Amino acid sequence: MKFGILSGLTWGLDTVILSMALVLVPFFGAPEAAISSAFLHDLACAVILFVYMGIKGRLRATMSAAKTRSGRAVMGAALLGGPVGMTGYLIAINNIGPGFTAIISSFYPAFGAVLAFIFLKERMRLGQFIALLVALAGVITIGWVSTDSETPGLAIVGILAALMCVVGWGSEAVILAWAMKDDIVDNETALQIRETTSALVYAAVLLPVFGAFRFSFNAIPTPAMGVLTIAAVAGTASYLFYYTAINRIGAARSMALNISYSAWAVVFGVILLGAIPSPIVIVCCLVILVGTVLAASPNWRELRFWRGGPPSGGDSDKDDVVAATS
Repeated sequence: MKFGILSGLTWGLDTVILSMALVLVPFFGAPEAAISSAFLHDLACAVILFVYMGIKGRLRATMSAAKTRSGRAVMGAALLGGPVGMTGYLIAINNIGPGFTAIISSFYPAFGAVLAFIFLKERMRLGQFIALLVALAGVITIGWVSTDSETPGLAIVGILAALMCVVGWGSEAVILAWAMKDDIVDNETALQIRETTSALVYAAVLLPVFGAFRFSFNAIPTPAMGVLTIAAVAGTASYLFYYTAINRIGAARSMALNISYSAWAVVFGVILLGAIPSPIVIVCCLVILVGTVLAASPNWRELRFWRGGPPSGGDSDKDDVVAATS
């Protein structure tokens, strides 16, 4: 479970640092900023992983894994999670605003949990699913109080795009969970395949479509790119934690923990930006954190804050997997 929590924490950090990059030249006020920053973020992650895997002497392993059926499945997941999911997210923001987009897109764990149940036979107890819905309610409330009633574009386009994001992100985790059952595709090789595939598709397809190719490469030698690279370091760590969690405790529970980034982003906003949240946002953060932990825990009596504490001995992650699939 700890890897899922860390994935949400580091993605919250990534989100805040990325927001700091987007208020710098050339991103600030530029119509290409959203798609360009998404590409540069994935490009930076891919470069970081190339160096990381090179130092570990595992580049050959990634190339071998990419040629397998499971490796090709990871490529498909990369398209769903990156270009499809993120593009839907960006189109939704441009049409219905970030608040409403956050509300709709936050349902990707619920969608993914249904897919995981159908295709992977992962089970969530009724209490876990209710806890997930409570956490989603916290995310929805934060999105609601941070937006206005006006939408900047076509509402129907924004809603459909946000649903595309839900399908993309929810499907990605389920496909990854299936692919990583193959011993040759571990969490690190899967992530390198994912980020490289995503960056290449952005460069070859999405940047030309959105007319952001020249803008993106002109942004590389700027200070904003330095800040964005720091965000990508946090993002790479988040993905590594997320993929490890998917491999150890399954897709549904990992997604439930990952949405805790909404709460962690508020925490890092206070630390890095001095943004003081309202009381209702603070309450929602606590609801999200507690709800995601409960949603990811098959046996609530094993949690440390539960009376009597966890059972002695054993591997809690392995115990969780047994409980989740029994």
